[in-house]
Amino acid sequence: MSDADEHVYDVLGVGLGPFNLGLAALVESADEDLDVVFIEQKQEFEWHGGMLIEGTTLEVPFLADLVTLADPTSRYSFLNYLRERDRLYEFYFFETFQIPRREYNAYCQWVSRELSNTQFSQAVTSVREEGDHFRVRTIDPETGDVEHYLTENVVVGIGSRPHVPEPLQVNSPDVFHTAGYLDNRERCLNAESVAVVGSGQSAAEVFLDLLEHRPDTGQRLDWFTRSQGFFPMEYSKLGLQFFTPEYSRYFHDLPPEVRDETRANQDLLYKGIDENTSADIYDELYRQSIRTEPDVGLLANTEIRELAEAEDRFVLDCHQHEQDVSFAYEADVVVLGTGYTRPEPVFLAPLEPSLARDEKGRFRVSKDYQLDFDGEGSLFVQNMDLHSHGIGAPDLGLGAYRNSIIVNRLAGREVYPEDTNTVFQSFDAASFANRTQTPSPQ
Repeated sequence: MSDADEHVYDVLGVGLGPFNLGLAALVESADEDLDVVFIEQKQEFEWHGGMLIEGTTLEVPFLADLVTLADPTSRYSFLNYLRERDRLYEFYFFETFQIPRREYNAYCQWVSRELSNTQFSQAVTSVREEGDHFRVRTIDPETGDVEHYLTENVVVGIGSRPHVPEPLQVNSPDVFHTAGYLDNRERCLNAESVAVVGSGQSAAEVFLDLLEHRPDTGQRLDWFTRSQGFFPMEYSKLGLQFFTPEYSRYFHDLPPEVRDETRANQDLLYKGIDENTSADIYDELYRQSIRTEPDVGLLANTEIRELAEAEDRFVLDCHQHEQDVSFAYEADVVVLGTGYTRPEPVFLAPLEPSLARDEKGRFRVSKDYQLDFDGEGSLFVQNMDLHSHGIGAPDLGLGAYRNSIIVNRLAGREVYPEDTNTVFQSFDAASFANRTQTPSPQ
């Protein structure tokens, strides 16, 4: 679109991860006259491509696809994808709720190709107010071509970015984040020693893959975490009730300082290791120990304070904090499972004077996922609401619910149901007291 083209979209989505892709699918399926476009800087959809390790699965059931929990009849459901690929019976006999991660990525790619409202190879560089609208500037990363779009509303869904703490930042191809694991897998398998740092699911999956495929050449493989142990995520049915619309609404109603304190104590609800992955690691260690004790180590309570290059190897400055013991460890390759950050999008900088922030400098996000914005139009956010809506923000199972809210606000009516009674548990004391007809708490 040229600068002179004054066409105005109802909605422009920035980024095409699973959340905005799901929104694009729900908008296109809705019986609404909404003129929308979703823009992505990559050439095609890709979901954590560096971690699509063979054998890994989603950590949520397949019903947490892009649309089903909002509209089970949608043609963009995972089951319809299987139908279109003539694989429905194969999945039926697969008999599992957690689908292969590679298949989830393939499903999302299929949806992105089927939709008519997505555009790739366009990176958003700025969003500005222009009269009653937003002007969105994009650039093609390959050609440098610039485009401009006018829209009444914007939905930001740019996702997370790999995080490497400053003391561990080394400019070497032999030190990399788990996000780039598959591109560097052969580098790991050809090394004499590999260190994996971190105790989350990504670190565990990398450790397991290396453990299963490391050559019989005496390669040393070690795994460090500063956590107290290699703990599993909470995945009981009652524990999963925290990943529901009810809990998101309850959490949002708490005072900001209470929200921060609460979330700080919920790590194992959304961090840690999948129980099956943990079991697979132990079982593989046991199998290898039948023949000979594997040259493998796991050490918790240990922080890597610094990473330095020494000739062709790397020296890790390790500190076991319970014993207050420090030591040096050497490795040829270091894989960092140090998590992800959700940086504020720089393209929103022109709107800064009109954006409200909380006491810690974070965007104020309303219950219906809008930024507190003193201007015309609405700015919705995807997965930028961990501080305001709780631990379910990055969970795929809540994506369809959040998108239902966004579609309904854009349409000005309830296009998709806004689920209000999905769990057996109560979070709000006053609601519980009213249900049981006991006096409300003072």
